[in-house]
Amino acid sequence: MSRPRYARLRGIGALAGATVVLTRPAASAQALRRRIRALGGVALALPGVSLRACPDRAAAQTALQQARGADLVVFISPSAVRFAFALDPKLRFTRATQVCAIGAATARALLRRGVKNVLRPAARADSDALLALPELAHVRGKRVVLVAAPGGRELLAQTLHARRARVAYAHVYARTAPRFTRRQLAALEQAGAPLVTLLSSAEVLDNLRAALPLDLFARLAEGELVVSSERLAAAARASLFANVHVAASALPADLAAGAVAALARHRI
Repeated sequence: MSRPRYARLRGIGALAGATVVLTRPAASAQALRRRIRALGGVALALPGVSLRACPDRAAAQTALQQARGADLVVFISPSAVRFAFALDPKLRFTRATQVCAIGAATARALLRRGVKNVLRPAARADSDALLALPELAHVRGKRVVLVAAPGGRELLAQTLHARRARVAYAHVYARTAPRFTRRQLAALEQAGAPLVTLLSSAEVLDNLRAALPLDLFARLAEGELVVSSERLAAAARASLFANVHVAASALPADLAAGAVAALARHRI
């Protein structure tokens, strides 16, 4: 494809005629939804996970209090920030505590709540990129608190344990499998082609496979899939997705750019 034509695909109308399936929780997908609509695509919400407040509020508040003086506190998502500050709106940390974020969106969520000097990866927004930072290389004996939900990928905790850190959790919210409504299923069934699905979580992939009727999951698998990592790409191919594209990161701008690139094959 020539440079001028590719440039046009990245601009207004680049996703015109496409249905883009958003699998993030509704509260986390707003920026992505706006980008898809700005590019002319139809955004179809199909959250592969539901977020709920932590059932044990007292335990979560206690864990947050204990996190105030930890050596490192890691917020694993913007949702972790939102639920943590809902539990404790005056949450603050000591000067000796290094607050870390899994990516730029999480760092921005912390900054909006007055938490400055947040450590985050410069490029990718995932556990691997965070663990690659020099500040997390030598954590032997340090107390690290992960502000998160139960379950999910355990790479961060496992690696920090292997580095001899003292790891604890502040579980401030919970993730549950989706229960799709008839309206959501009908929207997917009637969605216009080409169909492009955006995916940034292995848990969401598993939930979609379990919760969707076989014919509707097959619709997704037959379309284009944009994922946020090579690890997810391998999992998606194992789930019979044939047209898998790896975005630069899980950031909304990169996932949207991946959708444009995936759609380009239909416009040659």
